[in-house]
Amino acid sequence: SSLDDVLDFTNAAANRLVMYKITEPPPAAAELAGLIVLQSEELARGVSLLEKNGAVLKHCDEVNRLEDEADHVSRGAIALLFDNEKDPIQLIKLKELYEVLEVATDKAEDAANVLEAIVLKSA
Repeated sequence: SSLDDVLDFTNAAANRLVMYKITEPPPAAAELAGLIVLQSEELARGVSLLEKNGAVLKHCDEVNRLEDEADHVSRGAIALLFDNEKDPIQLIKLKELYEVLEVATDKAEDAANVLEAIVLKSA
């Protein structure tokens, strides 16, 4: 399910930190992780309100807004990475980390879309 995918990709990002020995994640990675936390909180609120159909939609909208923000953060971080990182191995490691985090935000948006569809079908 979409919710499980969010967890899987979040776990994959954590595994990248360990495997690649990234002891100090860059600020953009921390920002992306924070956006995933916010999305997860909105999803939890939305799921808890499923019986009150209309109330769910505002949480779905917020998850979508946060995903758009994550896209912006990820694109900017990768652009800066290519501008500033001189070590090609480090560049690959960090780029992959950013991409996995961004996919987690995409999966949260997918989960919000599922919640939205449930609400609209039951309306």
